Amino acid sequence: QVQLVESGGGLVQAGGSLRLSCVAFGTIFSNNVMGWYRHQAPEKQRELVASLTSDGSTNYADSVKGRFTISRDGAKNTVRLQMNSLKPEDTAVYYCTIHNGLSDYWGQGTQVTVSS
Repeated sequence: QVQLVESGGGLVQAGGSLRLSCVAFGTIFSNNVMGWYRHQAPEKQRELVASLTSDGSTNYADSVKGRFTISRDGAKNTVRLQMNSLKPEDTAVYYCTIHNGLSDYWGQGTQVTVSS
């Protein structure tokens, strides 16, 4: 079993920055993928924002490329999402996730609100 604990959401003006952090607790396999999804509205599907494999490969949504950076500290099972040049359309609940072994685990979500 894996538990993910997120922090770092909040309210920021457009053009500002926020950093999200997520720590994974439990049995973490050496080959895993950690990342962030967001859910912008009830009628929308949750979408991938960024992911990072344990060997360093990244994947970003087109809408955040050049503005968001995902990083991880493998020794501490921590993943971070640095979000710069935030836009109102980045407003969402952001969820940390880990694909660990054959299972996926999710954090409780953290709200990010960007005011115009």
